Order: sequence, then C-alpha cells, then structure tokens
Amino acid sequence: MNAPLPHHLLPEIHQRETPAALIDALKARFAERCSTALVVREQHGRDESSFAAPPPAAVVFAENTTDVADAVKLASQYQVPVIPFGVGTSLEGHLLAVQGGISIDVSRMNKVLSINAEDLTVTVQPGVTRKQLNEEVKSTGLFFPIDPGADATLGGMSATRASGTNAVRYGTMRENVLALEVVTATGEVIRTGTRAKKSSAGYDLTRLMVGSEGTLGVITEVTVKLYPLPEAISAAICSFPSIEAAVRTTIQVIQLGVPIARVELIDSNTVRMVNAHSKLGLREEPMLLMEFHGSPAGVKEQAETVQEIASDFGGQAFEWASTPEERTRLWTARHNAYFAAIQSRPGCRAISTDTCVPISRLADCLLESVTEADASGIPYFLVGHVGDGNFHFGYLIDPMLPKEREVAEALNHKLVQRALDLEGTCTGEHGVGLHKMDFLVTETGDGAVEMMRTIKRALDPKNIMNPGKIFTL
Repeated sequence: MNAPLPHHLLPEIHQRETPAALIDALKARFAERCSTALVVREQHGRDESSFAAPPPAAVVFAENTTDVADAVKLASQYQVPVIPFGVGTSLEGHLLAVQGGISIDVSRMNKVLSINAEDLTVTVQPGVTRKQLNEEVKSTGLFFPIDPGADATLGGMSATRASGTNAVRYGTMRENVLALEVVTATGEVIRTGTRAKKSSAGYDLTRLMVGSEGTLGVITEVTVKLYPLPEAISAAICSFPSIEAAVRTTIQVIQLGVPIARVELIDSNTVRMVNAHSKLGLREEPMLLMEFHGSPAGVKEQAETVQEIASDFGGQAFEWASTPEERTRLWTARHNAYFAAIQSRPGCRAISTDTCVPISRLADCLLESVTEADASGIPYFLVGHVGDGNFHFGYLIDPMLPKEREVAEALNHKLVQRALDLEGTCTGEHGVGLHKMDFLVTETGDGAVEMMRTIKRALDPKNIMNPGKIFTL
C-alpha cells in the first residue's frame, strides 16, 4: 500500500461528529449491511487520488433505492454527511470523508433494469459497470460507448460527467444520459428526464445532476443511450518523430471532419512504461492509437485518409490491429497506462492533470506543458484523448518528499492556467472534487460559483451531500 501524504499536505478537514445514535439506527435498519470495521471504512475512504483523509464513520451497503433513501433520511435527521461510493476509481478526492459521515456503497445495486433495443436505450442501477453493461447488451447488437478506462460504475460516471477514449465520436456522459432517479438530501426519491430523445419540459434537472459529484443527491437509476455495434472496426498505431507531429496530425484529422472513433496520444515515456507492464514491443516514440468505426468501405477510407495525413507529419510504422484480440490487447495496454506508470516508480503517487482546450489550441497548450515537465526532473507520463482536446499528465511523486509534491502542483497550476488562457477548462472529465476547487473559481468566476452555492443551499440546506467537494460553503 502506498504511503500516505504528510499531514500538512492533507485537504482541509473539518470533521463533524457522527452520533452513536445514528450508528445504532443504521445497524438496526441494515444489520450486517452497516459496517464500522476499520478495514471496510478505510477501503471506502480512499480513491485513486494522492490525497488522504480519515475514513467515514460507517459504510452502508445499499441494495435498492429504498435502502439509499432510508440511509439518507437517517443521516439528515442527525445532520451527518453522506458520501456515495461505486468502485472507488475517481481521481480527485471525491470519495474522501473530509467532514466525516457515512459512505453509501451502491455496488450491490448492479442490475440492468430494462433494455429497450428498439429505442436504443437502457436503464440500469448505479452499481452496473460499463463492462458489465456491454456484456449484457451485446446480444442486441448494441453497445454503450463511454469508456473512461477504469471499469467504473454508471452511477459514478454520471456523477463525474465522465467521458474517455470514445468521446471524440460519441460524446460524454452529458450527451448520453437521458434520465435519472435520484435520492435527494431529504431522502425523497425524484425522477429527472424520460426515455424520449428530447424535451422542453421545465428545468433540465438531469444535466444538473450529471457532474454534480454527489453534492446534490445520490443517483439510484440511470437511463442512457445505446448505439449500434459498428459493422466494421479497425485499430491502428502510428509512431511519430515528436509529440508535435502527432498533435498536428490529430488537429488536421479533426478539422477535416474525419469521423474517427478514437484517437489517443501516448508519449514515449508512457510507451516505455506500457511495454514493461504489458510485455509489448511498441516503438518507444510518441504514438497515436486510433480506431475507426463504420462500414468496411467507410473504415478503409477513414484509415487511408488518416495514414496519408500522418505521413505528411513524419508518421511511420503504421500498424493495423483488425482482429478483436489484437484491438483488445492494444486498448488494454492503453487503459493500463496509469498502473504501468505507478509500477515504474514503486511507492509513488500520481498527481493527475485533466485539462481540455479547443482543438485549434491543443498544440500550444500541450507542447509548452511538455517542455515544463521535462525541465522539472519529475518523472511523468502523458496520455491524451486528443481528438477532443483533452489530455492528462501524471506526475509521479514520492509521497514522503513534500518538495516533489510542490513541484508537481506548480506544474499542474501552470498547465491549468495555460488551458484557461486558451479558453479551455480545468477538468475535461475527472471532475473538480477536492483538487480543482480553486481552479473552478478561476475558470467560471465568483458569480457563477456563488450561483452553484445557491443551488446547493436550496437543495441541501444541511450540507450533508458529499460536503467539501467542488466548492466550500
């Protein structure tokens, strides 16, 4: 287990008391499904971020919406925080009990409730993971395209407005969630949206909840869009003499309107780490990993166009992966890049970045950031969903060396400010959590954040829904 961060690098913590009477009431209602065991609480008190905080006072394992509603009602009665938990893959401290409270684990709420293949929709409980969903709908000839890498839950993906490798063609959770069932801060169960493709009825509460990171309610049901499985899929990798050449290729592909499904940038550091972790023999140069969806003729035309553009920028070693096994091997290696990087420096923690800029500004933002990272001496990896202008550095720090954390955070600050100066965002897909609260103010302004606070106070007057995340009250 990785060493914790030194105390002075912990997020600001204001623990609220969790009365023994609440724990007794939870145990009376949930019996063995309410745990106060330290090992269980610690498991639910950490995510993939570099932060650390005391664990929640108890963990409730919910199995249905009524369980969630009853747990929230009890927490509201005692004014104790509630933190939703899926599988714990978030990267910005979303799950940490910085104000104490209870964790509601929805991983047992893992049923696919209805598949409406004719309408291209599916309704699931929040604990269903993306891989599970695709396994259950594949017999219909449909699939769910949002792929953040980790096998995250649909509830968590909705709460953080996740996206991932397919976003360049299929969009993010914002575009793909049609309706929700949500337990509010009072324990009331509400529904937002319908299975209809569009609506002009009232405020768009679905969009309000998507990306709210558990601060407005607990998601207990999700209805999302499905898509027909492509008739043909082909993947390719192409190596480049420089990161700039790979980025310029991507910009050209997008600006020409090539309907590429995935285009991922991996720098040479990351290729080296992935080779060691996944036992691959990829050329240790900047690389684009691409995927094309469509008819056989359409896929062939897309690929030929991209190969021609790549060659203009020095792209070489264009290799195809047309069988499902070959594609899976390559994408598994890409999705394991984070873990490959962590293993490359035993005991390290990764300070992750997550900026997104307009595609025309991608080269300016990324290349200056690479120069700064190289000069810092901090080991790092770089991956990017560059087709939509989103990329991530992972600065690999020794958690027992505060100076390394300071350098990494300084790099992150410069990167985010650069993205904002280029009319981008401080987070393209990971969410705000604890790490990006100051950046949110810079990006949106005091007035917009105060409007968010007003909404939060109105919907959660006791401030029990995942408090201390996105902004402070």
